[in-house]
Amino acid sequence: MTREIKRRNVGLLLTAGIIILLALSPWFDVPVYFVSLFFTVFMYVVLTSAWNLIGGYAGYLSFGHVAFFGIGAYTTAIISKAFSLHALGVVLSTIPAGAIAGIIAMLVGYPCLRLRGPYFAVITLCFAFVVELGVKNVAVLGGPDGLWLKSMELPVEITRGILFEIMLLLMVITIGVNFWIGRSKLGAGLRAIKEDEEVAQTMAINAPVLKLKAFIASAFFPGVAGGVYAYYLNYIHPDIVFDVNISIFIVLMTLFGGGGSWLGPIVGAVVLTLVSEGLSTFVMAELARIIYGLLFIVVIIFMPNGIMEIVTKKNREERT
Repeated sequence: MTREIKRRNVGLLLTAGIIILLALSPWFDVPVYFVSLFFTVFMYVVLTSAWNLIGGYAGYLSFGHVAFFGIGAYTTAIISKAFSLHALGVVLSTIPAGAIAGIIAMLVGYPCLRLRGPYFAVITLCFAFVVELGVKNVAVLGGPDGLWLKSMELPVEITRGILFEIMLLLMVITIGVNFWIGRSKLGAGLRAIKEDEEVAQTMAINAPVLKLKAFIASAFFPGVAGGVYAYYLNYIHPDIVFDVNISIFIVLMTLFGGGGSWLGPIVGAVVLTLVSEGLSTFVMAELARIIYGLLFIVVIIFMPNGIMEIVTKKNREERT
């Protein structure tokens, strides 16, 4: 027990140190490229940790979570434009954006969560396509031209640093929520649903309510992340914030790291974001897509429970 406590304390100290270093990095002479790369990593950690609530714990593979990301981005843009928000707008408009994404998730999830397996995956993917087409055909939302956001009246470096800190804070909060739910009654109920939903219901687990709660929570954080991302770009377009590849990356990253654990989505997001960056830099776009497709197949066939299962197995063998 003492060794485990020591390990936890060391792990907490290391984590706190890494977070502090990351928080300080934009204010030193760190190249813009690395600031943008870290920002992207934070964003995907938020998206994967949020998706893990419904896809990892409950086993409901959603391929439409990019819709909530895009809804958050457009909600933020509309609020920012309507109220002429600047620096404070990042906080004041992204939280309502997450709330709107959560409300839409509740409306969509109530009927869709009755479906299971590939049916649920397909209906969520269709939902993402429908939202994208709807946004492209609404003039108020900018239509196919997209929307510009009002930039902060601050130097670019400071603006970038503020948004970097906000996304880092959002990442820490999302991981914390993921960690807490994984060890709560809600997490235990979701795992029971993943194992066998019928058996879970016979054990007095209210599966529809638990799934809906997880789905709403998994949509809220992408909505907020979409809002922060919209401010980071200063411009949003349906092809950018509703790109179905984002949904595929979220699923692949979570499965690669290990869905159903709080650490797996983090590992998957960090590793595959860096791999994606390397592929886009040194390999043609078409070849990069082929490599990602092959990686998806390998993960599903040979690592259905991700890297974390291999690590935990080795730790158990060492202890025994």
